[in-house]
Amino acid sequence: MRITQGCFSFLPDLTDEQISAQIEYCLGRGWAVGIEFTDDPHPRNTYWDMWGHPMFDLKDPKGAMMELDDCRKANGDSYIRINAFDSSRGFETVMMSFIVNRPKVEPKLAMTRTDTRGRSQTYSWVTTRG
Repeated sequence: MRITQGCFSFLPDLTDEQISAQIEYCLGRGWAVGIEFTDDPHPRNTYWDMWGHPMFDLKDPKGAMMELDDCRKANGDSYIRINAFDSSRGFETVMMSFIVNRPKVEPKLAMTRTDTRGRSQTYSWVTTRG
């Protein structure tokens, strides 16, 4: 199962050149760039671990690419994403988010629906690797 979250998730994985071009696009709009990683990519898991601090004063995508390389070295078998934030209104708004690294084997999600009293339904899921 291929996790599809954020921009470009239905496309083949972006190359480093394409990632750098997207970061340049974000920086050109004055957005801050942040890197996050997780082992739990469930759509309701919005709290990924941050890699370093958001790069508010970054002017060149090379700085973000260096941080991404370091994150990949430390968390190579995790999901890693780039987030771009707009702080022009005085608070952070995510303008773009896309996955830049995936584990070699992505987890499988098995969901089970159970009918209960009346027309109510409950759902449970199990995540497995392999």
